[in-house]
Amino acid sequence: MPTATIGGIATRYEVVGSGAPLLMFSPGGFDATVEKWSTLGVYARVKLLEHLPKKYMCIAFDRRETGQSSGRIERVTWQDFAAQGKGLLEHLQIERAHLIGGCMGCSVAIAFATAHPQSTMSMILWWPVGGAKYRIKGQQRFAEHLAFVQQQGLQAVVDLVARDGKPFGADPRGGPWASVLKRDRGFAADYARLDLERYKLIVAGMSRGLLDRDTAPGAEPEDLLRLDIPVLVVPGHDESHATSAARYLEECLPRAEYWDMPAAEQTEANAPARVLQFLEAATPR
Repeated sequence: MPTATIGGIATRYEVVGSGAPLLMFSPGGFDATVEKWSTLGVYARVKLLEHLPKKYMCIAFDRRETGQSSGRIERVTWQDFAAQGKGLLEHLQIERAHLIGGCMGCSVAIAFATAHPQSTMSMILWWPVGGAKYRIKGQQRFAEHLAFVQQQGLQAVVDLVARDGKPFGADPRGGPWASVLKRDRGFAADYARLDLERYKLIVAGMSRGLLDRDTAPGAEPEDLLRLDIPVLVVPGHDESHATSAARYLEECLPRAEYWDMPAAEQTEANAPARVLQFLEAATPR
């Protein structure tokens, strides 16, 4: 797959299909790669990437700090994640696109839409993350990383990732830069030399900023309420994708359609057709 440098971040991406552009914010939490659209949970079941490219130009990419994309040690925000998507559109010389977010990608999508409404034709929010249990589990993950760093030091993080190679979601001790540490020796060497106290402040601020509410994070409700953009909300139903988070987005987005299909009944037989129906109605003629 090709790579583009977006705001200093090497971004691995893939473009398949033709038609109106559809920017895809990958699912998978802190392991949000292109492949997750085909291999992860509900997305493997509904097979969107086998259907959507027949009518749309699908632009998928590894979110920064995951997969083959690079990263930077800083207090990463939802707006930073969204900026990567905007930069990729600019790299491809695309002014406006439909957006689809899966899982944590939904929060990136709404951050993008509130920052760049003129560049957003519509949004599909598939299993948005959120809910009290999601916040608690997410904050605990950051806390476990900070505890490991405090006890063992940054070189121990580098050694752990080199040995086990697990992303942040699979082993919190490796932290949110685990994927970059795994494949970039230069990044890992610089990481090990960081000032420990400054690093801890960055991670603590990142946790508080990304996990700041008991519903869907990513954008303020006042900003969502001002969006004049067609939206399709597809609910999940588990500890990381509370149905209440999907209902919250339906409430806050004035032109939202809520696909009231139980999570277990979302299949290849019904999901791609529902998405294509929505996109066709939302695509300017």
